[in-house]
Amino acid sequence: MGRQSSSKVQTKPDEPKAVEPNDTEDQTITDQPKIRVLIADDHPIVRRGLRHLFEPEPDIQIVGEASTASEAIKMVGELKPDVVLLDLIMPDMDGMSILQAIRSLQVPSKILLFTAVEDKALWVQAMKMGCSGIVVKHTSPELIVKSVRKVHQGEIWLDSRTTAAVMREFAEQRATNGSSRGEPPRRRERDHPPLSAREREIIALVAQGYRNREMAEKMFISEQTVKNHLHNIFEKLGVSDRLELALYAIHKGLHIYPSKDE
Repeated sequence: MGRQSSSKVQTKPDEPKAVEPNDTEDQTITDQPKIRVLIADDHPIVRRGLRHLFEPEPDIQIVGEASTASEAIKMVGELKPDVVLLDLIMPDMDGMSILQAIRSLQVPSKILLFTAVEDKALWVQAMKMGCSGIVVKHTSPELIVKSVRKVHQGEIWLDSRTTAAVMREFAEQRATNGSSRGEPPRRRERDHPPLSAREREIIALVAQGYRNREMAEKMFISEQTVKNHLHNIFEKLGVSDRLELALYAIHKGLHIYPSKDE
C-alpha cells in the first residue's frame, strides 16, 4: 500500500462479463496477505449482506463492523484496516466529518464510500479529502468485491457514470470559483492543443498512481522535466491538480498507455 490518494485509477465496464476462474490466479490470491476490511454502515442487513458477500473470498477478511460513525473512527484507529467500506450517511455524524476524523488518525487505510446518496458535490468533496473510490449500493456484487481489491492496490475506483458525474461537478465548481474571482473562462475541452506521446504517457502514469520521482525513474528523465510536462498538461487540459487529471484520464480512456520507453 505504498501509494497515497493520488493513487492508481481503475475504470470498469458498465456491463461486466463473467470471468472463468483460473487455478494459477486463485493460488496467487490465496498466497497473498488477506485484505483486511472494516464495514461501517448503520443498517444491520447491509452489514450482514456484505459479510456474506466477502466471506467466500480467499483474499479478503472482515476485521470488524461498525454501526455508527464514532464506532467506525474508533475501530479504524485500533484495527488499522486496509480498506474501510464506509456508508456516507451515518446517524451520529455526516460523511465529510467522518472522513476528516479518519484522515486525522493518519492511518494507511483506504476509504471506499459505499452509498445510496448520489450527490455529485459530496462525491467531489469526498475525493478531494482523500477518499479512494465510490461504490453506489446498487452496484453488482462482483464489482463490489473487485472495487475493494483495486482500492487496496492503490487505485481509484469509480464506475464510468460516477466518473462522468464527478468530472462535470469539478468543471462546474471550477467555473463558478473562477467567475467569482473574475478569472477568464478555462479553455474548452475540445479546444485544447494536441497532447504529445510523452504527455499521454505521463497522464497514464499519474492515473496509475506514480509520483514524480517514480515517473522520472521509469522514463529516464529528470524529476524537473516531469514537473514541466505536468505544468504543460494542466494548462492544455484546464485541470487544476493531479486528482482532477487522474479522473480526466479515466473519463477519456487515457489511463492506459504502452509502457515502453520512448
